[in-house]
Amino acid sequence: MSIQKRTREQIVQLIAQDIPDGSYVNLGIGLPTKVSKYLPTDREIILHSENGILAFGAPPEPGQEDPDLINAGKEFVTLLDGGCFMHHGDSFDIMRGGHLDICVLGAFQVAVNGDLANWHTGEADAVPAVGGAMDLAVGAKTIFVCMEHVTKHGEPKVVNALTYPVTGEQCVNRIYTDLCIIELSNGKALVKEIVEGLSFEELQSMTGCALADART
Repeated sequence: MSIQKRTREQIVQLIAQDIPDGSYVNLGIGLPTKVSKYLPTDREIILHSENGILAFGAPPEPGQEDPDLINAGKEFVTLLDGGCFMHHGDSFDIMRGGHLDICVLGAFQVAVNGDLANWHTGEADAVPAVGGAMDLAVGAKTIFVCMEHVTKHGEPKVVNALTYPVTGEQCVNRIYTDLCIIELSNGKALVKEIVEGLSFEELQSMTGCALADART
């Protein structure tokens, strides 16, 4: 049986389904912003963007873009009823003040203890892009990470200890990859789900830390 890897769109669809009703959520730049397209319509989920928008919605239909409605990644968004704009400083108060229930971020690496690296690879020619990631990593109550399970060179991105510069320490709660879902708890990596066609042993061979099988 061949491995049925998830596409990037399928990864964010899973995350969207796991966000509870009533949550205040920040979607990081890049892949995480796609979560907004798949949020269940029967849940009230308030999206926040660090450039100063609260209660925005999915991307607009082609031709309906408003140049004044963009997220932190400079992507067009829509504004829901009751949505608002705010000063950049006030937006960061939301991030730093513990008012966000969930933040969804991308990552270069995640360590088994929850350490996050997502702003710089440490390479001399790499362009650092921390943005508000450090504020979000320490300010949000829960951190979800979405990423491919390994690099384009086949190196594990879920590891024992970070080798890239740290964004936040012991902050990641759950990892969604193209191969599995991992819950991080008490220094352990608990595998909650694996894609079809991939065994637990094969997943372990592509992971840089010890895994525990927590599938029910």
